[in-house]
Amino acid sequence: MTSWIGKAWPVGVPIVAAVVLALSFGRHDLGTVVVVLVAVVLAATVLAAVHHAEVVAHRVGEPFGSLVLAVAVTIIEVALIIALSSSGGAKAETLARDTVFSAVMITMNGLVGLAILIGTIRHHTVRFNQEGASAATMTVAALAVLTLVLPTFTTGTDNASFTGVQLVFVAIASLALYGLFVFTQTIAHRDFFLPVGRGSAGSGSAGSGPAGHGSAGHGSAGHGSAAGPSSAVDETAHAATPTGRQTLVSLGLLLLALVAVVGLAKVESPAIEAGVAAVGFPPSFVGVVIALLILLPEGIAASKAAARDRIQTSLNLAMGSAMASIGLTIPSIAVASLFMPGTLLLGLGSAQIVLLALTIVAAVLTVLPGRATRLQGGVHLVVFAAFIVLSIAP
Repeated sequence: MTSWIGKAWPVGVPIVAAVVLALSFGRHDLGTVVVVLVAVVLAATVLAAVHHAEVVAHRVGEPFGSLVLAVAVTIIEVALIIALSSSGGAKAETLARDTVFSAVMITMNGLVGLAILIGTIRHHTVRFNQEGASAATMTVAALAVLTLVLPTFTTGTDNASFTGVQLVFVAIASLALYGLFVFTQTIAHRDFFLPVGRGSAGSGSAGSGPAGHGSAGHGSAGHGSAAGPSSAVDETAHAATPTGRQTLVSLGLLLLALVAVVGLAKVESPAIEAGVAAVGFPPSFVGVVIALLILLPEGIAASKAAARDRIQTSLNLAMGSAMASIGLTIPSIAVASLFMPGTLLLGLGSAQIVLLALTIVAAVLTVLPGRATRLQGGVHLVVFAAFIVLSIAP
């Protein structure tokens, strides 16, 4: 019974989502029960879309598989941001910034801290490839500073935004850094991102065997990012490649799921903003809600990998998520901003910059030794808790 449900839900959810979208789109009198139902269907459809993207990615192989995942999940994230921004609600101009910053804090502190804590509870210390983890940390730091910190200090505008030339440069630079990391992880230095053995020093040793298709299922990686190709070899590493028919079915259901996500996000956007306001949270908390929804699959996969002592997979998932959230979402939003009213404000406030700086320092000190203990996990989780508290009560 459980096996049948596991196979049936990815097929049924996009179809149900399409039906719900057809019945609810354009209506402004949705009751509380319907709003809750749409929210549940939206979350399930995001999970289904990621599942089908993973099937397609497994079929096409790397490095193209990671790009399929990255594009699919970026479409979901950008769709949610645009849907909420176009509604003209409070803080619409900063929604992209809030969402991307939330994604960075959730992945680099929440997911990393949780994975380390889960792993160290069972094994006291966890080990990973220092080269791969430090390369990912450096890339995330560069992307975050260029896109989220720099506009606060530029003088070309009188607010926390880029000029047209600056925005074009940052968009291109983000894509270039993301692409360079994908090449490094999938082709040039794949061994840097493989798990290490329990007796290894964690620096450059490639663990057991070639790169597999990671714990997120069919080679999934953080946010559909480059993390997938070098995920740990585990029980699913040698899963059979989907047939051509299975791939075509998944591709069709993926497209249907993406359309449903875009439409349901538009339907749900007033309710999300109203719900955040009703509980007394600031409008910027909407970005946290979006990021949590988008990162749900990665959080589940990273936790499962850590429980199996595959901390390198967890780091690949977390840091890959942060990287794709910046490297692909910011350029996409930059293009979309040309057709949207208002100004795209990307610059962080002073408290957010302090949290980002603390996150980068903590991440560097965590990955440099190639191993971590409960202390490092606890530090990341405390920083994550500080982010949540300041998001609620700035």
